[in-house]
Amino acid sequence: MPKDSMSTLSVAAEARPRAELSPFQTRRTFAIISHPDAGKTTLTERLLAAAGAIQSAGAVRGKAGQRSTRSDWMEMEQQRGISITSSVMTFEYDGLTLNLLDTPGHSDFSEDTYRTLTAVDAAIMVIDAAKGIEAQTLKLFEVCRLRDIPIITFINKVDREGIAPLDLIDEIQGKLALDLTPVLWPIGMGVDFGGYIDLLEKRVVTPAGKTLAEFDALEDLLEVPALADNPVFMTALETLEMALAMLPEFDLQTFHAGHLSPVLFGSALKGVSVAELLRTLGDWGPEPRPQPALPAPIDPSDKKVTGFVFKVQANMDANHRDRIAFVRLCSGKFERGMRLKNVRSGKDMAVSNPMFFFGNNRELAEEAVAGDIVGIPNHGTLSVGDTLTEGANINVTGIPNFAPEIIRRVRLTDAMKTKQMAKALTDLSEEGVTQVFRRMVGADWIVGVVGQLQLEVLSSRVAKEYGVPITFESLGYEVARWVESDDPEELKRFIAAQKVNMAEDRTEAPVFLAQNAWWADRAKQDWPKIRFLTTKERH
Repeated sequence: MPKDSMSTLSVAAEARPRAELSPFQTRRTFAIISHPDAGKTTLTERLLAAAGAIQSAGAVRGKAGQRSTRSDWMEMEQQRGISITSSVMTFEYDGLTLNLLDTPGHSDFSEDTYRTLTAVDAAIMVIDAAKGIEAQTLKLFEVCRLRDIPIITFINKVDREGIAPLDLIDEIQGKLALDLTPVLWPIGMGVDFGGYIDLLEKRVVTPAGKTLAEFDALEDLLEVPALADNPVFMTALETLEMALAMLPEFDLQTFHAGHLSPVLFGSALKGVSVAELLRTLGDWGPEPRPQPALPAPIDPSDKKVTGFVFKVQANMDANHRDRIAFVRLCSGKFERGMRLKNVRSGKDMAVSNPMFFFGNNRELAEEAVAGDIVGIPNHGTLSVGDTLTEGANINVTGIPNFAPEIIRRVRLTDAMKTKQMAKALTDLSEEGVTQVFRRMVGADWIVGVVGQLQLEVLSSRVAKEYGVPITFESLGYEVARWVESDDPEELKRFIAAQKVNMAEDRTEAPVFLAQNAWWADRAKQDWPKIRFLTTKERH
């Protein structure tokens, strides 16, 4: 391998001294995305441990009595070993403030994940070395691509038998149309796993993190007898040289544009390569980026404070019926006690108890800058998609609701609890856990979700947090579409003609319910001036 292609990695990592940066430039706000069970939550734990934020990492699937994972806090998550909500961790590392958003890997929660990805500047994509690109990884990657989010690829579980590194790289490049460039290369896999070659620090490292050898050029390693006599190492060296010959060199701008991904091989469970992943994120990860908004994008260097709500979480603390709005700051310096305007409602609010998070633990936030995630306690005044400003009428864009794929009527088993059920469904719809619709004819409460697991989560949370047992039954509808038209009279005529099939969402926007896709298509043909929408911006 030519020396200069490795030196580009070293040069790329030479960032400005942290002391010269504005506070917002020291922020790295990122998410971890993966298919379920690829090791995402375990990696989250290891990153926190490597940065010194927690003492020891707890893997997701624990035996009874063992600690459960810190970032999965809801009871159902801890029972099932899956992440259902997006949790936020803020921690310090090497002069930087890292804001890690742990997203649900389960496909039923793609909406929550999508909204979380509107709040990050970079993502770590975790891929199981034995399985390669899986359906959910592909779906989440497409969301990242829509926003050109830079991606660092972490190929996990190399300590188990898996697909050969070159084949994995071929598959990722083929399925995602994304260029890769190696940073860490594994020496064997499974039982043969003997560490990795670190191209950035130019060293060979054991699985325990001990340096075996250092080099200027890869061929120098042929002079180290312990390595040259090891057939597993020689195979790894050969495949690495092939990879470097066929893959592009690292380029920071191409990475920041979302077209090139540095790739690291490791094991989250064993803590292998985790420190190097943290280093890659710190040195190469982008600082806060401009946020899409109307009338113009928000630049993070703007002096005035702006932010947007990407998530609302109710009842994080079972002892307090609380509701926290998670706000991504886009610009300015926020200070506790500031008055901010909710652009949707036009009302000002004093933010007196903002907080930073560590899973379900929290602390008071005295000040925060662009890139930070701040929690604002409120009693239903903030919803997902709301923009907060120091007075300017700016609307952050790109935070949608998706048309539900499962539509059910809510059945209340105790008629005395109608009021509590209404509150529970309204609260959880503002969180984005479910969408709630009211029929224009009749008094039915209807919920719309993306997948079956969401219904289970909904009934379990309504029962546990509000004390209201509910069940669901089919309504005979499979399709929901928001309807709008440039001709208000035509929209009125459509609603009148379809009254029995019409509902309203929580903002009172009209929604057309159809028995199946055929009826939805038929309505489109019969009413050409009506637009039938599968997504709707949350403002």
